[in-house]
Amino acid sequence: MPFPRHRPRRLRQTEGLRRMVRETNLTPSDLVSPLFVVTGRDRKEEITSMPGQYRWSVDLLIKEAAEISLLGIPAVILFGIPDRKDERGSAGYDPNGIVQQAVRALKDQIPELLVMTDVCIDEYTSHGHCGIVRNGRIVNDETLECLRAMARTHAEAGADMVAPSDMMDGRVGAIRQELDAHGFTDVPIMSYAAKFASSLYAPFRDAADSSPTFGDRRSYQMDPANAREALREIDLDVEEGADIVMVKPALPFLDVIAAARARVALPIAAYQVSGEYSMIKAAARAGWLDEPRVMMEALLSIKRAGADIILTYFAKDAARILNE
Repeated sequence: MPFPRHRPRRLRQTEGLRRMVRETNLTPSDLVSPLFVVTGRDRKEEITSMPGQYRWSVDLLIKEAAEISLLGIPAVILFGIPDRKDERGSAGYDPNGIVQQAVRALKDQIPELLVMTDVCIDEYTSHGHCGIVRNGRIVNDETLECLRAMARTHAEAGADMVAPSDMMDGRVGAIRQELDAHGFTDVPIMSYAAKFASSLYAPFRDAADSSPTFGDRRSYQMDPANAREALREIDLDVEEGADIVMVKPALPFLDVIAAARARVALPIAAYQVSGEYSMIKAAARAGWLDEPRVMMEALLSIKRAGADIILTYFAKDAARILNE
């Protein structure tokens, strides 16, 4: 028998062949674009640690979201930056809060765009934690009341989906109960089910001014060493009524995404977080990497691992390439 009989390179010879046998395909409809919204008008503030990302006032947010929608990206997720903060994060569940205003405006102006909202009080608390603080500790059950109210006011404003990211125990069940009790049975929950205590969130905390003023978040966000615990968290959120489960960050936890894909039938989301974005941007600016190719390679790896939905700050850039 002549050597070699099997020549895998045969199917790599041309772009047409490569495209025909490609196992993983990424499309703009797989992507969700995160957006930061602030009070005021005509505000577009670049986030220094996240080149190309901005804090938007609602009037300019609408224009940005319209561009996103035209690229074929089906959804945005909103993060609010309030004018005031307190120990309970009450601006986060104010019916006239900044996210609630943005949701109403987006649904009025771009009704076809899916508007997701982050449900967590860290951007609204004076101490920067995702839960209420009592005697230096993050208290779980009292925080759930804030999350219930936040999710409900988001739904009342017209949010298509709510996404709790706090990692308090029982929050999916509490939010599902709250939404159902107020007539929002059709509003789905995308749970940050396995959210790890990662150092890659630093640029986001700069963008949202949400760094803790004391301690860290390791008593509620997950230990990066634990994969089995991540699957347990996912199981619990599915049991409590999550419609979509998320792994965050994405690239350092591709194994968890793959394990989750093998375990549950629900759609799986993955968040390519701010640090992942900023590292690629910084390396590209230094001339060390080809930004578009690395961006697409990273996004494809997340999809290949099993994610159905990818939240990424590269959404617009990636969609432009995919639409070519």
